[in-house]
Amino acid sequence: MKKNIFLTPFQKFIKTESFAGALLFGATLIALLWANSSYADIYHRIWQTELGFKIGNFSLYKPLILWINDGLMAIFFFVIGLELKRELLVGEINSLKKAAFPVVAALGGIIVPILFYLSLNSRPETLSGWGIPMATDIAFALAILSLLGNKVPLSLKVFLTAFAIIDDLAAVSVIALFYTDNLNVILLAGGLVLILLLALFYRYKKYHPLPGIITGIIVWFLFLKAGIHPTIAGVLLAFTIPIKRRMNIVDFSYQMNEIADKLVEETNQSCGLLTNEERKRLEQMKNLMREVESPLQSLEQKLHTVVAYFILPLFAFSNAGVKLSMEAHYDYNLIKNIAISLFAGKFLGVLIFSYLGLKLKLTVLPETMNFKHIIGISALAGVGFTMSIFIANLAFKGEPFLIDSSKIGIIIGSFLAGLSGYLILNFAGKQKV
Repeated sequence: MKKNIFLTPFQKFIKTESFAGALLFGATLIALLWANSSYADIYHRIWQTELGFKIGNFSLYKPLILWINDGLMAIFFFVIGLELKRELLVGEINSLKKAAFPVVAALGGIIVPILFYLSLNSRPETLSGWGIPMATDIAFALAILSLLGNKVPLSLKVFLTAFAIIDDLAAVSVIALFYTDNLNVILLAGGLVLILLLALFYRYKKYHPLPGIITGIIVWFLFLKAGIHPTIAGVLLAFTIPIKRRMNIVDFSYQMNEIADKLVEETNQSCGLLTNEERKRLEQMKNLMREVESPLQSLEQKLHTVVAYFILPLFAFSNAGVKLSMEAHYDYNLIKNIAISLFAGKFLGVLIFSYLGLKLKLTVLPETMNFKHIIGISALAGVGFTMSIFIANLAFKGEPFLIDSSKIGIIIGSFLAGLSGYLILNFAGKQKV
């Protein structure tokens, strides 16, 4: 069998996401415990603390929780954009044949939960929450899969990752199209022009992160003031990052050996410190390393760790603190609708569409997977924590009563989905091939 050259990086990705899922769970649990303790007021005051800056007549102040949701989460969406670009060009969805199975599954996991929510909802004030149950949380889902060890094949993890990325693309599109209000077309157009100019700059000039950082900050601000959620800027900016290397491996190897030979000739063994010549040669090696790396791949790997280990746990910690009490007043219909749409809607959507795709011969089941795996992964798809909470904040902006009710529904639905998915896959075992 031909060896998959991207296997090791993907396995590293899975390990990162799995540990990130554990951190998300821990952050969520701590937030819930804190919000339901006698120190709950301190928890809520921290996230409502106003932070910002003033330059002359210009000022920008926002509560800490909005700096996290609008600012740090833009970096999360930037990484999603990098992942989408990589997958579309060289990854698991870069051709119709590869993409067919996860795309069909993802469509079911998007359409059916929305239909569930719309059919269950009976009140206009909660209608805008229809986008909440449509996205799978890849970190939580992979963390649950990792608990099963070798009982599930690697191809199942690849499948889950591919259709979760398609889910994310759909969620980003929904946020941009349906959760944007008071749109300022001039500011939006200005931001889009800057993104286009950055793409042209990186197309014809050597990649350097500084132009991207400066442009990114300006575009983020323009999108914020334009009325479109600034995290969308993160996705669009990611597509400007070049994926091609500026130097091939053969030229890199030749030049690196040449520098290494000169370094050996010029080295001064008696000196404990590096000489100027040695430092010069090492700097040349570093420059060559940068030339042979894909800017997109390098940036994705660097930021992925920051997002997985810091930004997402912080998002969960700041957003998951909901008071759980029988005495508290919640919108129980909304809680029920979201929980059912996530748990049952996602399960039936992914399962039915996957089955139809196979029966109609639109897709092919990977060799190391069986249909029991699809049943389990369909259940697991209902774990929709991060993106679901993010959309809930947008859908019910300014209505904490509905936002808190949504979060409870998301937690219940995700818990049921995660537990059932784990149990099904645990009993399914690993197919022998």
